[in-house]
Amino acid sequence: MENMGYLASVIMVGQIAAALAVFAGFLTAIGQGNIASKAVEAIARQPEAKGAIGSNMIIGMALAETAGVYGLVVAMILLFANPLVGIFTSFM
Repeated sequence: MENMGYLASVIMVGQIAAALAVFAGFLTAIGQGNIASKAVEAIARQPEAKGAIGSNMIIGMALAETAGVYGLVVAMILLFANPLVGIFTSFM
């Protein structure tokens, strides 16, 4: 019965780690906004390079989005299929 407190601690640490992983999504949104704003500024300065700037912006947005998706996947794993709980319960 005393091990249940330790199990609660393992679950709590998993939830904190999931919250930090979701925070990566917020940072991704900030980064994508920065990418878009800089692309618009570059197009305003040099309109003839619109195609190259736009394609580079799309590639940059796609690369930035992967960080948010990875954060979401890690958060889902930690919340719903936490491997740490399985390891802890095997020792009980």
